[in-house]
Amino acid sequence: MKLANKLAFITGGGRGIGRAIAIAFAREGAAIVVVARTRKEIEKVASEGTKFGRDSLAVECDVGKSASVTQAFEQTRAKFGRGPDIVVNNAGIAESELFVRSDEDMWIRHLSTNLGGTFRCTQAALPEMIERSWGRIINIASIAGKTGAPYISAYAASKHGVLGLTRSLALEVATQGITVNAICPGYVDTDMTSGAIEKIMAKTGKSSDDALEMIKRMSPQNRLITAEEVAALALLLASEEGRGINGQAINVDGGTVLF
Repeated sequence: MKLANKLAFITGGGRGIGRAIAIAFAREGAAIVVVARTRKEIEKVASEGTKFGRDSLAVECDVGKSASVTQAFEQTRAKFGRGPDIVVNNAGIAESELFVRSDEDMWIRHLSTNLGGTFRCTQAALPEMIERSWGRIINIASIAGKTGAPYISAYAASKHGVLGLTRSLALEVATQGITVNAICPGYVDTDMTSGAIEKIMAKTGKSSDDALEMIKRMSPQNRLITAEEVAALALLLASEEGRGINGQAINVDGGTVLF
């Protein structure tokens, strides 16, 4: 078991990438705290985790709000008697609009959830990791954090910020048994991509199949990434085998972005 006796705190854990990571971690021996805003979804994933004989906890939390994050960590410590060994900052939003039509509320939503949520959860967990001289911070960013694209200025800016935080913090804690890394997926077969397909259909009049094909063609492999592929990399980064990987932003995108 690669994560035996470890406790993992996974935001956005109710579906998609977060769910896949939670299940992969539980399968490898970790107790899991499944965190998101939708109670029904996180309870289902937490229940799936118990099938592997692991303790689990479903916690409602909006990572865009400091009080909600504080409460989530309090619930975690009340249940397990300690904070997490592993934090996966996966919760995020993605909206698209021309920059000139974007308003400040949209900008603030992306920064508060995608970047601010990563900051809040990491800061809540890190002191105990430092005390134990062991920890893993895994930030789910995006290839949009490495390259821009039309209509997603707020989203791309927030993900660029996640990479800056990842790299800076990785250097601060490198000698303390803690690694900080980011995973940068391309288009993944999740609800978020389904939303992107709907937006393409609405703006271009394309059919669902044509919109999907357009997204697939963005990858040299001409396919969507699966949530399980992202989870496999997260498992490596969380494990002892991945301890030499630090401060990296690793693409899982079929070769769409080659840096």
